Amino acid sequence: MKMKRAVTIVAVGGILALVSACSPAGSGAPASSPATAGPAYASALNSDVPDVMKDNAIPGVVVLITSPSKGDFTAEFGTAELGSDVAMSIDDHVRVGSNTKTMTGTVILQLEQEGKLSLSDPISKFRPDVPGGENITLAELAEMRSGLYSYTSDAGFNATLDSDPQKAWTPDELLAIAFSHPVNAAPGTEFEYSNTNTVLLGTVIEKVTGMSASEAFDERIFTPLGLKNTSLPAAADSSIPDPHAHGYQFGTNVSTIDSYAVPEAEQAGALDGTVKPVDQTKANPSWAWTAGGAISTPNDLAVYVKAMVGGGLLDDAEQKARFDSVQPIDPANPNVGYGIGIAQFAPGIYGHDGQLPGFSSFMAYDVTTGDTIIIGCNLSASPVTGENAAVVVAKSVIAELYGSSVVPPDDLEKDE
Repeated sequence: MKMKRAVTIVAVGGILALVSACSPAGSGAPASSPATAGPAYASALNSDVPDVMKDNAIPGVVVLITSPSKGDFTAEFGTAELGSDVAMSIDDHVRVGSNTKTMTGTVILQLEQEGKLSLSDPISKFRPDVPGGENITLAELAEMRSGLYSYTSDAGFNATLDSDPQKAWTPDELLAIAFSHPVNAAPGTEFEYSNTNTVLLGTVIEKVTGMSASEAFDERIFTPLGLKNTSLPAAADSSIPDPHAHGYQFGTNVSTIDSYAVPEAEQAGALDGTVKPVDQTKANPSWAWTAGGAISTPNDLAVYVKAMVGGGLLDDAEQKARFDSVQPIDPANPNVGYGIGIAQFAPGIYGHDGQLPGFSSFMAYDVTTGDTIIIGCNLSASPVTGENAAVVVAKSVIAELYGSSVVPPDDLEKDE
C-alpha cells in the first residue's frame, strides 16, 4: 500500500508442507533447500520463485496454496533479515496493506444488511466536511469511483512519513490533507484508487457502530472466523507480533511517490546488494488505518479470503451486491475489475493485494474451483519495475499453475 500499484493480476492455487529457501543476490539468505515431495507443480515453483526473487531483490517470500484438484503447497523462501541466516516462516505476521480494504468493505456491507446504512447514502450524511460529499455515495467510495484525491499522493505527507515514522496519525489529519486538494474527477465517472475513500468508510463504521474500527473488525470478522493472528492495531501501536520478518523498502517515501522503482543507475546495485533497502519494520502504519493497517498471517488470510469471496460473512443478497458491484478497471480488459472492497483478477477469481513500506501480500480465491493462493513478502516492491513484490511473485505462480495467458497486463491501476 502506499500504494503506488495494487491489484494487477490473477490468482488461484493450492497448500502442503513444502519448505524451500533461496538466496537472492546480496541478501545473505540461507542456502537453497528445496522440498522433494508435493503436488505436480511444486518442483517448478521451487525453481521459479527464487528466480523471481533474484530478479527483483526480494529478500523473503512465503507461499501458501490450497487446491482441491491440484494439491496443496506451502513454501518459505529466502531470509527474514538481510545479513542474517534467519529463515522465513509460514507463521510470520505480515502487514497486509490494502487487503485491509476488503475488511472495511465487508463491515460496510454488513451494516447495510442490518439496515443501519445504505450503499446509496451520500457520505455527507456521515461527514459533512467532504467536498461535494452530497453527491458521493458510500458505494462510490468503496468502488474507488469517488474522484477524491488520495492523501498518500501529497508530498508533505510523505515527507512526514520519512522524518517522523513513528507518528500516530488520526483519520481527521489524513482527510484534511486529502480535502486540501481539488477533486480529481466527478463522482462515478472514473476508477481511481484512493486511500481517502477507505479512510472515510472507516469513519462511517465508527460512527454507525459506536466502536472503534479495530473493535468492529474484531467483533464482525476476526472472532467469527477464528482469526487469532489478525488485528487492526491502535494508532499508537507500531509493533508487529512475533514471529515476523524484517520488512524492507527501496527508497524513501518522498522518492517513491510516483514509483517504487529505483533510478536506473541504481538498479544493478539494488540487485547485487550494494544499494541497500530501508528497514521499515517498525514504522507506524496508522496513516493507512482502514485502508491498509491490518496485520495477519498466511494461514489467517487463507481462511479470511475464502469466507470473504466464497461466503460466510454476508447474507446472499449482500454477497451478490458485492460481486455485482465489480466493474472493469480498464474497459479493454473486462476480466479484471474492482468493486466494493474486492478485486477481480480473472473470471471467478477474486481477492486483493496489499503493500506498505516493508511488506507486500496477495490473496485470492477461485469461486469455481475452491482454490486459494496467499503470498507474503518482506519487501514493498520491486526496485526494477516498482510493482508490488507479492504481485510479481504471484504472477509467476499463476503462470505456472494456469498458463501465462491468464495473467493480466501490468499497471491496470495504481494506488496513488
